[in-house]
Amino acid sequence: MTSDWRLVDEGWGRRAVDFATLSEPSNCREYVAVHHRLGVGAGDRLLDVACGSGLAVELAQLRGAACAGLDASPRLVTVARDRCPDADLRVGDMHALPWADGAFDVVTSFRGIWGTTPAALAEVRRVLVPGGRLGLTVWGHIKASAGAWALAPFRMAAAAQVSNQGVMVSLGRPGAGEELLAAYGFVDVQRIEVPFVWEFADPELYARTLASTGPAYEAIQNVGEVAFLTAATALARDRLRAGLPLRAPINVVGYLARTPLLGSEPT
Repeated sequence: MTSDWRLVDEGWGRRAVDFATLSEPSNCREYVAVHHRLGVGAGDRLLDVACGSGLAVELAQLRGAACAGLDASPRLVTVARDRCPDADLRVGDMHALPWADGAFDVVTSFRGIWGTTPAALAEVRRVLVPGGRLGLTVWGHIKASAGAWALAPFRMAAAAQVSNQGVMVSLGRPGAGEELLAAYGFVDVQRIEVPFVWEFADPELYARTLASTGPAYEAIQNVGEVAFLTAATALARDRLRAGLPLRAPINVVGYLARTPLLGSEPT
């Protein structure tokens, strides 16, 4: 794994327990929706790329799948192994998956493969069997989302990092993911809407949750932790509703695809 990938642990792993318990549970709608559309079930060998703290792996296991996962953050993988002791969970680089060709029937990646890491799809295709299923998600049209406010503090990062965030989410643009998946040999590509809602009990918990993510770490590096938490808390106070949680629905795009069956590859 390159030094650039080791930096992932600084951003995402420094508060692995906060991320696992405060942020990741809001992803359940996303995970369940994609597993359902892929028909994940008993007999499937499933790999989750950028598995983080392992909640998607745990939910796939509940559907009967035999699971593996990979993430660049050792501290997140430690949490994932605690959640899923029977899964094959490894620390590594998604551009060099440590499994054999055709090892999996299903590969998922939940906002883990971005416009900045498209070559990871070559490895995903390699480890899938012919006819294997792929499900991945990316941020969609954030500015049009009712919950776009919840991501606004990420823009406190340095200009170059904010620009890179824009490149990362480019796969959510119309046609972008379909074109990329086709270029890497995937077929039957479908674009789907994926449910995603962040919910928080209060402004302070929102700020703490946000601070456990990688993009927040970039902002904290730029403005300092106190300034980040203060700004995030103030932002959320303007969104309070009596007797209701803070709620931030955000557009997430999903792609479903498969690898060609033997003998059906384009010539």
